[in-house]
Amino acid sequence: MKRFAAAILVAMAEPALAHHAMDGQMPVTWGQGFVSGLAHPVLGLDHFAALIAVGSLAALARTGMWPILAYVALMIAGAALHAAGVTIPAAEPGVALSLLLLGAVLAGHRLRFATILLVLFGATGLVHGYALGESIVGAEPAPLVAYFAGLAVVQSAIAVGTMMAARAIMDRYAAWPLRLAGAAVAGFGLATLTQALSA
Repeated sequence: MKRFAAAILVAMAEPALAHHAMDGQMPVTWGQGFVSGLAHPVLGLDHFAALIAVGSLAALARTGMWPILAYVALMIAGAALHAAGVTIPAAEPGVALSLLLLGAVLAGHRLRFATILLVLFGATGLVHGYALGESIVGAEPAPLVAYFAGLAVVQSAIAVGTMMAARAIMDRYAAWPLRLAGAAVAGFGLATLTQALSA
């Protein structure tokens, strides 16, 4: 727990690293694109928080991996739209709002319908993917495809790992730790939304 808290503090203290693994440089090789895709959602605290909420909600709803797959698929679609030059207005406030919504639903421990979860995860994945696509706009096809592959691998791994951990937590402690995690994600989303709207 102490290591997790320390990681969050480091992420908040290093905003320059928050959204790119290549020090702001465009990936030019397949390997660079893949590494950038792997690192981007981990270095960006907003995207990491969304993955924690997604995995926890999937565990809470006991739907299996389908909502997670919907999140990842629409996240890739959102990143591809951005890379293709499509504009989604107010993407950054949208990311913050999605965190607020995911966190509130998790904290409320209410969502149990798979269809609603798929829609929620799909919409959240689309806006997060669009934001993640910012760092790859203008890349050549090989690093672009590799970036998408890295995004899919790391986000699937984090969300599924969180789902499994959340199930174990619920089996031992019931759902209250997940509610606390949801409150933390919602609080972070509210702070991020306030900052985005005041910028």
